[in-house]
Amino acid sequence: MIRDAEILDGLVETVRRFVRERLVPAEAEVEETNTIPPAIIAEMRALGLFGLSIPEAYGGLGLTMEEEVMVALELGATSAAFRSVIGTNNGIGSQGIIADGTEAQKAYWLPRMASGEVIGSFALTEPDVGSDAGSVRTTARREGDHYILNGTKRYITNAPVADVFTLMARTGEAGPSGVTAFLVPADSPGLSLGQPDRKMGQRGTKTCDVILDGCRVPAEAVIGGVEGQGFKTAMKVLNRGRLHIAAVCVGQAQRLCEEATGFATSRVQFGKRISEHQLVQAMLADCATETYAGRCMVIDAARRFDAGERIIQQAAACKLFCSEMVGRVADRAVQVHGGAGYMQDYPVEHFYRDVRLFRLYEGTSQIQQIIIAREMCAGR
Repeated sequence: MIRDAEILDGLVETVRRFVRERLVPAEAEVEETNTIPPAIIAEMRALGLFGLSIPEAYGGLGLTMEEEVMVALELGATSAAFRSVIGTNNGIGSQGIIADGTEAQKAYWLPRMASGEVIGSFALTEPDVGSDAGSVRTTARREGDHYILNGTKRYITNAPVADVFTLMARTGEAGPSGVTAFLVPADSPGLSLGQPDRKMGQRGTKTCDVILDGCRVPAEAVIGGVEGQGFKTAMKVLNRGRLHIAAVCVGQAQRLCEEATGFATSRVQFGKRISEHQLVQAMLADCATETYAGRCMVIDAARRFDAGERIIQQAAACKLFCSEMVGRVADRAVQVHGGAGYMQDYPVEHFYRDVRLFRLYEGTSQIQQIIIAREMCAGR
């Protein structure tokens, strides 16, 4: 639900210009150094990108889902690492606080997240716990007015640079009802970080283990002040997160379409541009068609979200289709480039590696299929 089309158009155009003029030229540097330049992060703060989805009352832009999707489409037009640094502040790092946090927790953390002063991170995945989020093994034992946390979290995005973790730990019996959500500052006693992960792609995105060895946090760290609500809190933020990632996938696909078209219209083989060869045209057409389909899906689902509809199936469908779609588009873009597409001199090479992750996080494609089928069959 777009509240003011003129203001949104201005925001989208500002983000588009920032992406094209500042982020795209920095892609090669990020690939080489595995680090986003601090100057760019400072500019992201100034543009308010850390607070896109955080309510205006707490210093954010308070975008609706449709508005957020329009911005995410633009952010997807560059290396995924740039979006990732602001992603947890706008998504699972803040939305749990917004949904279930106490007023004191909201007042303390959300303004700092919105300004980018604090980087949030979401710590759910464990060495043996991924898609089965209700089987969290990290424990939280109550001792007076504190909790003692023990366990290890794995593949945690932004962990090396995070200031606070929205962290899931078990306070009760087995199953989802025994999971509690905590706000754990990165400097908490007993919390340490593993070595940075060496990943296939998305260089510049920092991930690592979060190790809790007798980590002591006050009872006020429990989100909402109620034990056993952690799994429900996590589930509440999934629809928004899946739509956001789906929109980013569409943005990535659009960029890949542009790169493939640009190469095809300049590369000459057999005496003519390869864009004039029908088999190349077929690949370009498939890329454009699937990208358009993904865009339509995401915008429709976002509007339904803003209208208050139940969109569990639609959000899962968007995440499934768009993450799989961008993988196909990336593969074709490399194919259109021929041998050049395998070289790091061309952006399609790192995009090909980067987009593979979208089929894994925020719920694997197989998990999305299960959700969709369950929603289809529910009540029959």
